[in-house]
Amino acid sequence: MIFKPEICAIPDKRMTPFIDVNEIWSHISETAKPEASKVREIISKSLNKERLTLHETATLINADTPELIEEIKQGARDLKKKVYGNRIVLFAPLYIGNECTNNCQYCGFRTSNKTAVRKTLTDEEMIHEIEALEDNGQKRLILVYGEHRRYNPEFIAHTVNIAYSVKKGNGEIRRVNINAAPLDIAGFRTVKEAGIGTYQIFQETYHPEAYSWYHLGGKKRDYNWRLTALDRAQEAGIDDVGIGTLFGLYDWRFEVMAMVRHTNHLEACYHVGPHTISFPRIQDAVMENIGLKYMVSNNDFSRLIAILRLAVPYTGLILTARENPVLRREVMEFGVSQIDGGTKLELGSYSESINEEQDLNREQFKINDSRSLNDIVNELIEDDFLPSFCTACYRKGRTGEHFMEFSVPGFIKRFCTPNAILTFAEYLEDYAPEETKKTGWESIEKNLTAIGDDKFITEIRDRINRIKNGERDLYF
Repeated sequence: MIFKPEICAIPDKRMTPFIDVNEIWSHISETAKPEASKVREIISKSLNKERLTLHETATLINADTPELIEEIKQGARDLKKKVYGNRIVLFAPLYIGNECTNNCQYCGFRTSNKTAVRKTLTDEEMIHEIEALEDNGQKRLILVYGEHRRYNPEFIAHTVNIAYSVKKGNGEIRRVNINAAPLDIAGFRTVKEAGIGTYQIFQETYHPEAYSWYHLGGKKRDYNWRLTALDRAQEAGIDDVGIGTLFGLYDWRFEVMAMVRHTNHLEACYHVGPHTISFPRIQDAVMENIGLKYMVSNNDFSRLIAILRLAVPYTGLILTARENPVLRREVMEFGVSQIDGGTKLELGSYSESINEEQDLNREQFKINDSRSLNDIVNELIEDDFLPSFCTACYRKGRTGEHFMEFSVPGFIKRFCTPNAILTFAEYLEDYAPEETKKTGWESIEKNLTAIGDDKFITEIRDRINRIKNGERDLYF
């Protein structure tokens, strides 16, 4: 399916900067104090699985009465169930190196932080880390790199190949996503050839002036180079990309609008929007120096997640362990489709114990949810979510515009629910303690019944039995 881009102040062109600050603020100012009927009309449009325009998104942002905020959240809950069902995809971040040439005011890796212990994992250390992750049941990784000439496309491709090569018992990594510096087109092609999943690049803040406040040195200071990075990825054939904002650097309303604008741009130029949107909030980091003016409250944070869900119905929303368990549990229902579990950010910490002082000097920022993967799985089961380690769409070619063709008619539930069940069955068989096995199989039975297609349920049960008999990696 190809979306019709809304009319913008500047016509979209490939690899051309597309953020117009005045355009975004004009939409926000023009929609002040919206009528309740208009807000409900927009929610209804989203529930029909239609992406919202900038003007409509701004209207939801300005709907700030308690009653309308709750209606927006309920709309997000309902839309999530329509598009994604009750599944939550699980992954883990793996930091490969924290060497960096940038001097970002909010980051513990900044060059002016002389207390940081700079490290890049060796091949052997990386293998140990991945084995430790596999021992916990992880199947999906995002590899994270500082922005340094050492982490060039060939190096990234090398680390991706290592990740895919590590097998321990029934453990294996089936999807490797990337969070790294912007590349040129040739560099993106090199990384694509390694078989990556999603390439994430967060703009941090889309406001050009604010961007200059925080980025005081290094290549990252170039706003436009970063803004157009995913255009170059698309030109290189990477049609599965992720965008994001670091909330707390500028007004959250502007940032939400800018991410929708980024979605518009990718759809206008490449006929497919981002596969995922991330919305991390500023957390404590060594030597951070940003002030409190734009900090996002918990109430506004839950609002913006719900608004994003309604604005971009088919885009995955990622909630990270920056947030504490209580808040994560609360906002999960507003449309989040992916979370990390068992997260450790310190280099080398999955396979070895690192003391608190080392933690401070090896990590980019503090996390607030340090629970094990199995603890998070237990909570998901309790809250009637279906844990998923699925990687089928990527390996079946259901990415980019093809993903939209499958997902828009509602095929996500047709493919993703059974695949989530199958990967969860693997987790229960290979890694879960007995109590989790008990509640997990009860959850699988409940989700099987909800499919409502006896012939299809029989086919899924057959594959579950094959998993119980030792087969792995079965998917639709």
